[in-house]
Amino acid sequence: MASGTALRWSALALLQRSLPALAVNTVIALTLTAFGDDDFGNNLVYSHCIGVSIWLLIEVAQYWLMPDQKKQWRRLYLIVPSAVILGYVIGLLAGGWLLDHQAYGLWSQSPRLVLGYLLLSLMAGGALTFYFMSREQLAAANEEMAQAAAQAEAAHRHAAESKLLLLQSQLEPHMLFNTLANLRALIGTDGAAATAMLDRLNAYLRATLNASRAIEHSLQTEFDRLRDYLELIAVRMGSRLQFSLELPTEMAQIPVPPLLMQPLVENAIKHGLEPKVEGGSVMVRASVDAGQLMLEVTDSGVGFDASMPAVDGADGGFGLTQVRERLLAAYGAHSRVELTSKPGSGTVVQIHLPLSIIKR
Repeated sequence: MASGTALRWSALALLQRSLPALAVNTVIALTLTAFGDDDFGNNLVYSHCIGVSIWLLIEVAQYWLMPDQKKQWRRLYLIVPSAVILGYVIGLLAGGWLLDHQAYGLWSQSPRLVLGYLLLSLMAGGALTFYFMSREQLAAANEEMAQAAAQAEAAHRHAAESKLLLLQSQLEPHMLFNTLANLRALIGTDGAAATAMLDRLNAYLRATLNASRAIEHSLQTEFDRLRDYLELIAVRMGSRLQFSLELPTEMAQIPVPPLLMQPLVENAIKHGLEPKVEGGSVMVRASVDAGQLMLEVTDSGVGFDASMPAVDGADGGFGLTQVRERLLAAYGAHSRVELTSKPGSGTVVQIHLPLSIIKR
């Protein structure tokens, strides 16, 4: 507070605020010289003495009587006219003293000059009143608009975060139910593999639940969870599943919504590789191109006709729908999902995100 007051009343700040008043004073002097009998030097002295006196009185009155200008700006209706009258008298006396004139003598010697000073001072005071009122009202309106915009943005962000959490809460049981269904099928055929899968499931769920309550986490964490999941599935599928994850070191800390790619990897396993007798491979890759983050899931599974509805298969389109909704909630129209697939040739799903949006 002290430093702000000191800055306001520093010589530089005062000089900057005085420049418009000095310019107006000079114009008034030129006007009186053009239409009056006195010389420009005298007019300039009187004009600046009166104008500066009025300006200083307004500055001092604002400082003492308007500590909260945003709420007390209406006091200018009284401050400015009073400052004009008092500043006119002080300036007239100061100008007479500087020029060795008797101020009261001006009324008889140069009544037109004194009347001109008075009329122009009143006009300048009216203009100053209008200027200060308009400036304060505009500042108050701008502040209200800024506050409304900030509140709207905060509400939008809160709604987006709430929607992300809701979508994430839908994803977690979906993933868990799929895994438990796989575990149940394995129990009846391979008890040892089922035990190993249960141990890995326990570790995977602990790590996932610890990380999944946030709005976002790093790509490194995302890829770690995908590796856990694929290792879990590999217990059941054995040699029928090969997978690879490619995450450049410099991209490891880029933030993304948790478990964003989980549904895509699940779809690749469930609808791409499991229907295929010999199984296949899944590749998860992150890259950057032309300011865009690209997250890609590629499988060598059975593929499908991408032009047909419900391309996610028997789960009613949950996977891609869930990913698209989460991206829309987090990034709006700045994100896009592309899917490429043909029967017998596997599937590629790509997520594109502008780095300027996800890193801000």
